[in-house]
Amino acid sequence: MKRINIVICGLLATLVYTSCSHDLLDIENPNEPTTGTFWKTEDDAQKGLDAVYSRFYKEGTWMRWLSFRYDLGSDEGWSTSPWNELADWTRFNYVNYNFWEGNNQHWEDFYVSIFRANQVLHYVPEISFTDDTKKNRIIGQAEFLRALWYFQVATLWEKGALVLEPKDGSYKPEEVPEARLWAQVEADLQSAAAKLPESWDADNRGRATIGAAKALLAKAYMQQHKFAEAKAELQWLIDKENSLYGLMDDYMDNFTHYNENNKESIFEIQFDDKNKGGTGNDASMATGFQRTQFYAPGGIGWQDGKARAWLVGEYKREKNLSGENDIRLYHNLYYKTSPQDFPDENPLIYGRQWDDGAWGDHMFIRKYSTGYYRDREDYFAPNNYRLIRYADILLMYAECIVETGGTPTEAAVYVNKVRTRLSTNLPTLQNSIFANALSSKDAFLKRLQMERALELCFEGWRWADLKRWGLLDTQEGIDELKSRDGDFNNFILGKHKRLPIPQIEVDNSDGKLTQNPGY
Repeated sequence: MKRINIVICGLLATLVYTSCSHDLLDIENPNEPTTGTFWKTEDDAQKGLDAVYSRFYKEGTWMRWLSFRYDLGSDEGWSTSPWNELADWTRFNYVNYNFWEGNNQHWEDFYVSIFRANQVLHYVPEISFTDDTKKNRIIGQAEFLRALWYFQVATLWEKGALVLEPKDGSYKPEEVPEARLWAQVEADLQSAAAKLPESWDADNRGRATIGAAKALLAKAYMQQHKFAEAKAELQWLIDKENSLYGLMDDYMDNFTHYNENNKESIFEIQFDDKNKGGTGNDASMATGFQRTQFYAPGGIGWQDGKARAWLVGEYKREKNLSGENDIRLYHNLYYKTSPQDFPDENPLIYGRQWDDGAWGDHMFIRKYSTGYYRDREDYFAPNNYRLIRYADILLMYAECIVETGGTPTEAAVYVNKVRTRLSTNLPTLQNSIFANALSSKDAFLKRLQMERALELCFEGWRWADLKRWGLLDTQEGIDELKSRDGDFNNFILGKHKRLPIPQIEVDNSDGKLTQNPGY
């Protein structure tokens, strides 16, 4: 089996606290489980955990809208959506703080996910298991998933509610600052890493592993500039190269529905196109990857999301060792002159010639598109989303080396692994036109910023990267981003590095949540 067996059954997936009554008029329906009747067996525990994983199939997550926040809100992408409010939210024009697709849906989907994880962590420890290893692995997965969602809260809003137990609808959580959110992410991932296995069997591929926990923990440390701590976690993954992890020879293997859950994948979200239902909380909910529908060129998809032109220029600054353009440009972007730049590759876009009239000189996002095997997009792409992959680990490790006193030459070893991947075939940094990057820490880090953009564009990490590098904190940084992305002309320092808290959440909190500064 390729996918985690997601079990969702009506109320079972959203269990809430209920009171029991012995009144004959209040007899419990055995077909509608409550917290009083559920959470009794190992099977209940597994179903409860799978209901947490099922939250990946919600529109406010990586299934659809989250990419608008991370890909299109950063300097690598933009939106020309005819839905003006949707496009405006990628341009830092936040007028309606309750805009569902741009803000509220993220908040709701994250916190419902946290609620479900809290249920597992609250009830499963009290369930008797024949095998405590199985029990600990269920708990460890719930800790990982809770940390993953709090990571998003910290990244997007920089504060929020910290809820660690299942609560009913009357509960008004206290607001906590960003540092407290990161502390909880750290605690959950440290605990998860001690419980999770190195790998799973074929029937359970897609579940969190110790490597996924350590990788996400390293990312959390890096966002706080705790580079020594991050390096220590990354070291575990680096030491597993060739045994657990490694780079795929073909860069494209990371973005199609072929060869999924491969050695380069640290954690990937499992999608498929078999279930083409809706996004409700029932057994018929859709499990397809929906982002591709919004990013595909007009006439094929909705073309709401597009790539910035500077990426094409950066890819073309150097040739590979065969004198050809960087193949990652072909795999990541659709653009008008691609057939000339890559004469040996398929020149068609979803089986079509470039449409000058409809597409003009725009650049579209090819990464994760399904144009390699079908002629149009829909809401049910089968491609798994590689949330963290080994190439990212190598580049993070290089960053940590120089941030902890190592030399650019030492760090370049790990950047070179990515550059010299068989299909990429670029020269090492030392032998490239960017050899000056090894002259100083600052020069290396500046080059590393671009290396990450070229390797990881449209994989959802650029916004976190910009924050970590301080580019959102100074006018100098914003000016640099403006030179690549005109939407940053709307960016206000001290305000737009974080989203507004959904106003309805502020209003309903009885004063316990406050709006972010500047809003």
